[in-house]
Amino acid sequence: MDRARNALPPGVLSMHVLPAEHHDRDWDAIIVPREVKERLLAQALLVLQHGRKLSMLSGLPHGLIVLAGPPGTGKTTMARGLAQVAALALAREGATTLIEINPHAFPSDMLGESQRNVTRLLAETIPEIAALGIDEIAKKLPAVLFVTTTNFIQAVDAAFLSRADLVMRFALPDAATIARILESAIGELAVQWPALQPMAADRARIAELAALCEGWDGRRVRKLVLAALAQRLEVSRDPARLAWEDFFEAARKKGGVEWAGGVAPTSRELFPDVPKELMHDDDGHGHVHGPHTPVHTHQHDDDKKSRS
Repeated sequence: MDRARNALPPGVLSMHVLPAEHHDRDWDAIIVPREVKERLLAQALLVLQHGRKLSMLSGLPHGLIVLAGPPGTGKTTMARGLAQVAALALAREGATTLIEINPHAFPSDMLGESQRNVTRLLAETIPEIAALGIDEIAKKLPAVLFVTTTNFIQAVDAAFLSRADLVMRFALPDAATIARILESAIGELAVQWPALQPMAADRARIAELAALCEGWDGRRVRKLVLAALAQRLEVSRDPARLAWEDFFEAARKKGGVEWAGGVAPTSRELFPDVPKELMHDDDGHGHVHGPHTPVHTHQHDDDKKSRS
């Protein structure tokens, strides 16, 4: 059961007891070669399942995995997914707790004291870890696994990286991977609007679209679906009317907006058929009145004087 968000200390985004329903999506959403996922999972299970015995080795594991790469390449999603799939593997041995920490979420008055605040954070969440350094954690708490992500591995301390059991570098997806991401994203859309199922199965058009997305990160590729849905008002109102032309137009605009075109219609020209009884009176002070409710107005003293 997830701990209530308002009960979490600063910097802790979430706490989950795994495995749990509805947590499989993250692992499944990241499209990388099978061997990559297996290597990551094997590294995690090695520490979580055999860390105590391995801590007897002179070259003991530190229980640290670093995921590095450009923004939008799936590092955080992969980290969350890893926690769930590792918990599934170990479910018969007990529950696994996932604590997601974001140091950037500390209140402004705590900034500039990162190390002290991380220690304070750990003291509130995992007291037995707070007083230990990473080398001591490896020896005294060998079944704890840290997975950290970074967009700029060049800025990470070399001594810290040397202690990582695995540094996995994420790259921008190639054309084949982009096509698989698009196929997955369109397939998810087709679950909600079954009329789109033929699009999800059209690999030729997906490959053609993927070629236009070369150099994009995975997050941006997935958001192309949203951009395509927003190319035309009629599609945004009824996504089942989505067409390949919407996808290609969105890709041509790189998911953005092209500042060109004719004169935009007024709001009432766009939606002229809204019944008058659905319109509300708004006094500008956050008070919304029904169409038949009189609006109370305040007359200031200055107004009275000017009229006297």
